[in-house]
Amino acid sequence: MQELAENELVVIRHAPAETGGRMAGRRDVPARIDAAATQALAARLGRPAHLACSPALRCRQTAEALWPGAALQIDPRLWEQDFGAHEGLPYAELPDLGPLTRAQLARIAAPGGESFAAMVARVTPALQELTTRARRGGPVVVLAHAGTARAALALALGDTPAALAFEIAPLSLTRLRCLDDGLSIVQVAGAPVADSQTPECP
Repeated sequence: MQELAENELVVIRHAPAETGGRMAGRRDVPARIDAAATQALAARLGRPAHLACSPALRCRQTAEALWPGAALQIDPRLWEQDFGAHEGLPYAELPDLGPLTRAQLARIAAPGGESFAAMVARVTPALQELTTRARRGGPVVVLAHAGTARAALALALGDTPAALAFEIAPLSLTRLRCLDDGLSIVQVAGAPVADSQTPECP
């Protein structure tokens, strides 16, 4: 078993999503659960002191596969980035935005959607509440999305665009130690589950 420290906040990305080769984002698509993979991960982690979860079906299904019957704090602030008009588009049809700096990319929003920076601003208050809970006695686990994990990294780094540099695989762990004077990054996207059948976009 992997012993998580009591003051850790751990963001787990959901299991691979059944996207049909299309951008998911806020589309409520199911997860493709690999029982052996989720059982192995749960055995390594043990049972968290507190479990928060995005309302997305793929996140709730992953939480149930990891810890059947566990009480979930469902928080809509933990939803993935809203990609607006790009939701449901085949990956091959997503627009080519050309060369952009991370700072520029963080500010871009699809028509009717939200930018990465706006998503981070939405998620951050929820993460701050959970880091406070972890300091008081964790570990606290968040079952959510790639965007949520990057928002946690942005909070730890104090740099929203920099968080776009990280790839977050399905079922991977992003671990933060919640110290009295801030956050330290213990692990980024650790123990990903290999899945080469379908590209995994948000």
